[in-house]
Amino acid sequence: MAYVAIADRDHHLHDPTTWIEKYVWSQDHKVIAIQYGSVAIGVGLVALVLSLLMRLQIGFPDTFSFITPYNYYQFVTMHGMIMVIYLLTALFLGGFGNYLIPLMCGARDMVFPYMNMLSFWVYLVSVIVLLASFFVSGGPTGGGWTLYPPQTVLEGTPGHDYGILLMLLSLAIFIVAFTMGGLNYVTTVLQARCRGMTMMRMPLSVWGIFVATILGLLAFPALLVAAIMMILDRVIGTSFFMPALLSLGEINGTSGGSPILFQHLFWFFGHPEVYIVALPAFGIVSDLLSTHARKNIFGYRMMVWAIVAIGALSFIVWAHHMYVSGMNPYFGFFFATTTLIIAIPTAIKVYNWVLTLWRGDIQLNIPNLFAIGFIFTFVHGGLTGLFLGNVTVDLPLSDTYFVIGHFHMVMGVSPVMVLFGAIYHWFPKITGKMPNELLGRFHFWMTFLGTYAIYLPMHYIGILGMPRRYYAYGTTDFIPDSAHAINEAITIAAIVVATAQVIFLINVFYSLRKGKQAPDNPWGATTLEWQTPQTPPVHGNWGPKLPVVYRWAYDYSVPGEPKDFIPQNEPPKGHHSLASS
Repeated sequence: MAYVAIADRDHHLHDPTTWIEKYVWSQDHKVIAIQYGSVAIGVGLVALVLSLLMRLQIGFPDTFSFITPYNYYQFVTMHGMIMVIYLLTALFLGGFGNYLIPLMCGARDMVFPYMNMLSFWVYLVSVIVLLASFFVSGGPTGGGWTLYPPQTVLEGTPGHDYGILLMLLSLAIFIVAFTMGGLNYVTTVLQARCRGMTMMRMPLSVWGIFVATILGLLAFPALLVAAIMMILDRVIGTSFFMPALLSLGEINGTSGGSPILFQHLFWFFGHPEVYIVALPAFGIVSDLLSTHARKNIFGYRMMVWAIVAIGALSFIVWAHHMYVSGMNPYFGFFFATTTLIIAIPTAIKVYNWVLTLWRGDIQLNIPNLFAIGFIFTFVHGGLTGLFLGNVTVDLPLSDTYFVIGHFHMVMGVSPVMVLFGAIYHWFPKITGKMPNELLGRFHFWMTFLGTYAIYLPMHYIGILGMPRRYYAYGTTDFIPDSAHAINEAITIAAIVVATAQVIFLINVFYSLRKGKQAPDNPWGATTLEWQTPQTPPVHGNWGPKLPVVYRWAYDYSVPGEPKDFIPQNEPPKGHHSLASS
């Protein structure tokens, strides 16, 4: 009863009166979500092209003269940073966070719509600054996506002049955008839920986005501080991260700085960042599996507490990325232990997803195919993470292709599978049109099988000892010829998978123009966003009255009920509806 007022005040809606107010300076959370999603996918396509250029060099060395060592390291750096920050984080939180939170919580909009609009434009500025680094003297930074000093700011590293400065400036601007959006999400969840929507009735999608946002608000400041300190090191000659060293045969004028300090700051942000992406994916995939298996989510409270536990534990595992960095080896015991502990709530979630599917009426439509595909890719990626979390196993595997295979399976493929599933699932609500089933299925199988063809062999060549981040390997005794042949096959698979993503774009644009008209609730879902009076929802979402929630989000296949789902806003039999009062 106490959570109604804030988002339901008329003056917070700011109804647009012109085209510019409606689509450019919009304060409607749904329009802002689409803006976030469009920009994120656009910059993500840039990163996809960069990854193909890298693979062409690795698979067919020295065949393409325009891919120089200088360019190669720039491609590596920009690909990694764009994918992790500007695509995945922005699309999960800026895109789906914006779209789903008010609708799933029964609010009219975000609590601070103006700040919400501003967060998108600041995010767009951060993307423009990042892409501008391609056009400055020396090009973008090539110091690796982790930006480790002193390498990133020393002569001889690509983009050491302007490229690294624009990267760090872009990250700082992005963090400002995230902070504005994040405060909005947290406040809306805590203060603007409709009547009856208790915390333990919220869909798991909201829980995942909510906890991920809190992680971001706590973790991103570490990256911001690190970025500012490195800018000062580069511009005015401070020595936060710069020790005394030789550069091009000359003694540098710096002393006293600690490169390890940067690594601690980066990974204090970097490992929670993994879960800033993963937790929304966990929540969304839970909703997809429950809806399309026509079955209640198994162990709802356990799933909620697992999300909270993963979020809390994510702050005490960061140094498992640093076993070979030179930090005190005794730290390794602590961080190996915490890494194994965080695997427990993660395994609980997998267990609950499988039991949700168990004996369910599983609908193998496009969203569910991607959701089930996610379980496979995530389990495979997670299991290899247990290897790397162990100090003695990590030492020989660190900086090999095994790490690339693991990281991409758990942080690349798995969240992207959920993103595609989510887009196909909510596409009817967002656009009012149904996606093309045939194109969607083809897109799934090409992506799912193709990614296995890319990343499983990487684990093998990593165990052989093939190091990552090398422009060319030449004739080395410890790398057999079979590894080079595997790299060729991986490159071909990567080209096929990248081409398959064009099918997704074709499906989106084709369905927008010629897709079948979508019913209000095509999947028979129980959550509030499917109960709006209009599809797509209008500004303000709910019309004159906000919904009232009477039950949790997963009433599927209830015995004795005429339908196999009961919406959250449907009152119990014989109960007087509060919505009309």
